[in-house]
Amino acid sequence: MALRRPRTLLAMDPGLRPRLLDDDCARRLREVALVDLELVLDSFTGPRVAAALAETEVLLTSWGAPVIDARALAAAPRLRAVVHAAGSVKPFVTDACWDRGVAVSSAAPVNALPVAEYTVAMVLLSNKRVLQLGEEYRSTRAVPHDLHLRYGHAGNYRRTVGIVGASRIGRRVIELLRPYDLEPVVYDPYLSEDRAGELGARSVGLDELCRISDVVSLHAPALPQTRAMIDRRRLALMRDGATLINTARGSLVDGAALTEELTAGRLHAVIDVTEPEVPPADSPLYDLPNVLLTPHIAGSLGNELHRMADCAVEEIARYAAGLPFAHPVRREDLDHTA
Repeated sequence: MALRRPRTLLAMDPGLRPRLLDDDCARRLREVALVDLELVLDSFTGPRVAAALAETEVLLTSWGAPVIDARALAAAPRLRAVVHAAGSVKPFVTDACWDRGVAVSSAAPVNALPVAEYTVAMVLLSNKRVLQLGEEYRSTRAVPHDLHLRYGHAGNYRRTVGIVGASRIGRRVIELLRPYDLEPVVYDPYLSEDRAGELGARSVGLDELCRISDVVSLHAPALPQTRAMIDRRRLALMRDGATLINTARGSLVDGAALTEELTAGRLHAVIDVTEPEVPPADSPLYDLPNVLLTPHIAGSLGNELHRMADCAVEEIARYAAGLPFAHPVRREDLDHTA
């Protein structure tokens, strides 16, 4: 019996489609779905769009997808599923989708993998003071005669790494840290001490985590209760020379207070996300030697996009076979996830 192929429509930034779906993934998508790969929507308006939406059963979305509100759903009476080849669905999946019973899947679990890898790399480089040493070597063209004296506190032996948020990414970071001589501690209000121990970390309060950690790495969702959770007081608790890594959301940190600490040189930071998304051109963060500022690249980049696309195609194949999604998103999950 031939596999049912649901009519599927792409909704994302049109420029993303060729980078997301390589030839092999596009071929497999055609095998499991009826899809026009040349029709990519970033808006639910226009006559051609209306005709396509009227027949669509599955929306394959990614970054740049338009909001799926009641008006869009009215134009898509056959829509039964949204498969997101990216992370959070909050920007575009509305209550109207949940009210109608549209099934939603996200590639967030596989997008968590490169974020965790980036984080672990930055933990190791930060503790080793690689960024500062590399810049000093580049500028002086000489090895400091007092290298071991000046960098006597550098290294990755018996350092404490504080993980804020036992999210998919936070748990994966803890897992990836296991081979190293590092002690992970974790703060998450939803995580029991026993479960933290099973993950391989010690559960502590957030204040204690800030106080004892050589690296504090943020993996909590952006929620009203997490806004500025790393505030001026908690930054002051951090050890002199400690590093803050933020690959989560800029809103988790009091940006002004962090900038003051970094400008004073007391702390180090690896900052992949800020609020606003791009700091002003005159921000000190661009030039401080104790800061690595990257433009929100910890998540899937380059060929890592193909992993998310592969995940999405597998989800559509499961849907076509009448199976539940492997990575479902539920409305009730959104209160404590990204």
